[in-house]
Amino acid sequence: MSPSELNAWLGLALTPKLGGLSYRKLLAALGGPEQIYATPIHTLKQYVNADVAQRIANGIDLASIQPTLDWLAQPNNHIVTLADSHYPQRLLEITDPPPLLYVKGRCDFLNQPSLAIIGSRSTTPQGQLNAKNFAHNLADAGLTIVSGLALGVDTAAHQGGLQGAAGTIAVVGTGLDIVYPASNKSLAHQIVEYGAVVSEFPLGTPSIASNFPRRNRIISGVSMGCLVVEAALKSGSLITARLASEQGREVFAIPGSIHSPVARGCHYLIKQGAKLVESAQDILDELRWQTHTAPSTAPALISDPLLDNMGFEPCHIDALIARSGLTAQTLSAMLLEKELMGLVATLPGGMYQRLI
Repeated sequence: MSPSELNAWLGLALTPKLGGLSYRKLLAALGGPEQIYATPIHTLKQYVNADVAQRIANGIDLASIQPTLDWLAQPNNHIVTLADSHYPQRLLEITDPPPLLYVKGRCDFLNQPSLAIIGSRSTTPQGQLNAKNFAHNLADAGLTIVSGLALGVDTAAHQGGLQGAAGTIAVVGTGLDIVYPASNKSLAHQIVEYGAVVSEFPLGTPSIASNFPRRNRIISGVSMGCLVVEAALKSGSLITARLASEQGREVFAIPGSIHSPVARGCHYLIKQGAKLVESAQDILDELRWQTHTAPSTAPALISDPLLDNMGFEPCHIDALIARSGLTAQTLSAMLLEKELMGLVATLPGGMYQRLI
């Protein structure tokens, strides 16, 4: 892309009140951005309101695009437009693809076969383990993992994707000069090295709540399917799952405890027709993915009297004392040992949960 073409793409993208729909309408009617800037104002008014038409007729606001040009001069930073060969081809199948994407990392990941893994920010230890294991095994099978860099399931999915062969893509709801949440800054830097961080929002865009449902259509849009690990009934993950279904993508869900609030969203999706999955291989089979058999995402069950007494539901320590016949002191020591081994997680309120 020539510098003048890039300036024109950015100039339109940063024009106040020119949304994606109007931007695409101009492209369809008038040609590329340089042709749009050369169009008389009376013609522009046929497609956008008078204020936007006047801004375009005034020419490219070089001052407004300069910070982005400076950002592009830094390593690993890219702009990918609808006219670019790196633009995700699957996004062209959805009704409202963004005219351009800001990308930090490797553009070649944008057209790799991929699967979205999403879920609750307030996830359970088992949910985190499931997200990480599914992501790792699916990435090893050749599917790049797509998620939203949020806390909880998203974080675990990215971590698993980074451990696998196909890496991970984070689609965020802020400008790429901002990492949200800030606690994931180190993770975002790792993703830049072994994948890509992507946004449709200009630099400097803060974490506005309305941006996150918008970015969800990109998470599902670039993916072959969407796996929901854990979700409450009012979770944003259900929005992404609905968008995935509307986009013709496969929707998968992991079932959980009937008592768990973060399993109810998954159970709802399964009732609505989502595929119930227990392993990465279930997803690969549904996608008819030609690869070696993926290892099971569920660790082999360990035979242990204390773990057997716990079951797979969160369990209060008083109930464990009653079931096991052990003293509180002995039981606490055993639970600490198993927690250090990664077999048990401590939950609030004196609760424990078996992980394997």
